[in-house]
Amino acid sequence: MKGMSALSITKIAYGCDGFDELRARLAARIERGEQIVLTTRYMPKRADEMAGGSLYWISQHRFGLRQPLVGFTELEGGRCGIVLAPMLIPVEPRPRRAHQGWRYLSAEDAPKDLPEGGEAGDQIPVALHAELAAMGLI
Repeated sequence: MKGMSALSITKIAYGCDGFDELRARLAARIERGEQIVLTTRYMPKRADEMAGGSLYWISQHRFGLRQPLVGFTELEGGRCGIVLAPMLIPVEPRPRRAHQGWRYLSAEDAPKDLPEGGEAGDQIPVALHAELAAMGLI
């Protein structure tokens, strides 16, 4: 599909109180060398469009992290595994409604990555950024 950007998916960080908890949970698995595989019932129909895409995590009704998609694998019982890269990339904390399972996310609708580095005081705290974004101020 020449000229098109990769399709991504979104998923709720179920059972996590926020991105700090999700980050700690995933970082522990990454440190142990575990492959990050999420189980889902069916192979996404548009899986071929997701090469180069990411899984965007949602917590407390906003985006916060993404993990690049590595691919998909068949699991026991006909289920599908979503294989994720062992890296966590912070993204703009934009509002997002809760949903069950996962949903497709176009490149145009995906939040931007937050800049790396810089001084600690250069960035607005995530919760404040989300509130300002919800009010349309940033």
